[in-house]
Amino acid sequence: MIIRPAKRTESVQEYYFSRKLKEIAQMNLDRKAAGEAPVINLGIGSPDGMPPVPAVEALCESAIQPGNHAYQSYVGLPELRQAFSDWYSRWYGVELDPAKEIQPLVGSKEAILLISLAFLDKGDKVLVPDPGYPTYSSASKLVEAEIVTYDLRAENGWWPDFEALERMDLSGVKIMWTNYPNMPTGAPASEQLYARLVDFGRRHGILICNDNPYSFILNDRPLSILAQPGAKECCLELNSLSKAHNMAGWRIGMVAADAQVISEILKVKSQMDSGMFKPLQLAAVQALAQGPEWFSQLNEEYRRRRVLAGRIFDLLGAEYDHNSTGMFLWGRVGDLQESPCHFERPEGVGKSAGEQFSDRILHKAGVFITPGFIFGKNGEDYIRISLCAKPQVLEEAYDRISAVQAKLL
Repeated sequence: MIIRPAKRTESVQEYYFSRKLKEIAQMNLDRKAAGEAPVINLGIGSPDGMPPVPAVEALCESAIQPGNHAYQSYVGLPELRQAFSDWYSRWYGVELDPAKEIQPLVGSKEAILLISLAFLDKGDKVLVPDPGYPTYSSASKLVEAEIVTYDLRAENGWWPDFEALERMDLSGVKIMWTNYPNMPTGAPASEQLYARLVDFGRRHGILICNDNPYSFILNDRPLSILAQPGAKECCLELNSLSKAHNMAGWRIGMVAADAQVISEILKVKSQMDSGMFKPLQLAAVQALAQGPEWFSQLNEEYRRRRVLAGRIFDLLGAEYDHNSTGMFLWGRVGDLQESPCHFERPEGVGKSAGEQFSDRILHKAGVFITPGFIFGKNGEDYIRISLCAKPQVLEEAYDRISAVQAKLL
């Protein structure tokens, strides 16, 4: 390379799943040569179902219109912003001004970096949950902010320990990342939790950034932090069609907040892209109009899968919440020697219990289950199964692990 990369890139690594998928791809080549079936990937939460039919039809119909292939407005179509506003009013009881309090996004993941660029200077502090979505930390590092982790623990229902937060030195903290229903733990949101977060943010002058893509998954009552009194003074919320509408690859998300916050985010966003493809926006309008029957069918399927994923955890001796929300199952594992599977301890020194489980199941059974360490120190003794796999795939994963267990007994 003719020049040295920016120093900020030294603070981050290639995304874990990017690296792991390369390893799995090589394993699949080797397994094919050996006449073995490919690895079963229960790692990433990428929905495998079809989007709503009206959304697909709208995409196809609008994509063949000659005038729909030009650059689009940075703020999105008025009808899309209105659809997001109606969606929040209908499901969350939150009234948003579609002209000023909503910004459509190319997926909500981009907003994590956009928000960081818009509000954080070098040396500013950011409260990041442990365990939590790795992008909260990587985006903070890329803007050279200082990460201050706060613990989420099983004994607290994976809620923040507010007493511990109050004892922390909060000077210089500008942003707090939260994510409920929680990924990776599956802990649900509640009005009590959101009320405490709003109170905390208002008293300490901290922008609470709530990441809310899982509110419809295995959850009969979706909640928004913006429904709390005074929330717009100190909160913003990210949301997405990726999970709730099976549209992960479409990259359609949004951020909702006070008009001034939206304006600052737009300053950055408008430098980074040239608007969302118009047919995608028109399709999103149709997806957002889906009624209760869509979510009922969606969750009926996820409930089936949660039971099957639970069987895998039962086989592994992992402890888990049978009623968790979201599209993952989060399980605590003990020492490998105590596991019902009797997997021998790998040679890798310093690996957490979850990573040891993940590695052994991958290489012995050809099943990839995400190790919890990638979400933080408090996830080291955990593994995570994605429910974005068809029931027959989960059943095959169970059979593979069970067969390996039998061979090792």
